[in-house]
Amino acid sequence: MFEFLNRPKIDTADAAPAEGKASATGHAIAWPGAGRVAWSPRDVVSLTRTGFIGNPVGFRAVKITAEAAAALPVVVQDQERRYETHPTSAGPPQGRVEIIEALYGQLLLTGNGYLEGVGDQGLPVELHVLRSDRMNIVSGADGWLVAYEYGVNGHKHRFAVAPNETMVCHVKSFHPQDDHYGFSPMQASASSIDVSCRSLAAVGGDRSQFSMGACHVY
Repeated sequence: MFEFLNRPKIDTADAAPAEGKASATGHAIAWPGAGRVAWSPRDVVSLTRTGFIGNPVGFRAVKITAEAAAALPVVVQDQERRYETHPTSAGPPQGRVEIIEALYGQLLLTGNGYLEGVGDQGLPVELHVLRSDRMNIVSGADGWLVAYEYGVNGHKHRFAVAPNETMVCHVKSFHPQDDHYGFSPMQASASSIDVSCRSLAAVGGDRSQFSMGACHVY
């Protein structure tokens, strides 16, 4: 009854031979894949370059925070009284605002800030901010701090640390796994910074993306 649904039989003798095609590159198959993620280096110099110098969002965040901290008034006092003036001043060519902004900037970028006191007889009369990426902490055989070593262009200067006396003040953020160095906020947000920079590069740095309300999330 339903024979009309069956396909008619074809005589194989009259049928055309099946075509066969082969390519010399047939054994080489292109298998698409994203591959391994290549993250940027995690040292403080690379993080500063990627997250601050080359990132407008990171630059603005650090700049605003450091400027706000530098705008606060400085209070100098001891256990007895508060001083209206103090003989210690910011070393040239920086002023009070610039030196505090530089100190907070180093602290935000690297987790460490270093102040050098310059003066005679152990009493500083000038303060200078030292770059954190040039400073190394020298520890003794027992693991305790014995000196700070500052290096520039192959030249090194060592600041000895004596009991209750040193010309370097080290301000650092909390680091749960390091006894000497502070933890950089840039390290905590390093993966987000990489994604942010690649997103910005993907759109070719088009500023219209930001004018329409786009932003980077850290």
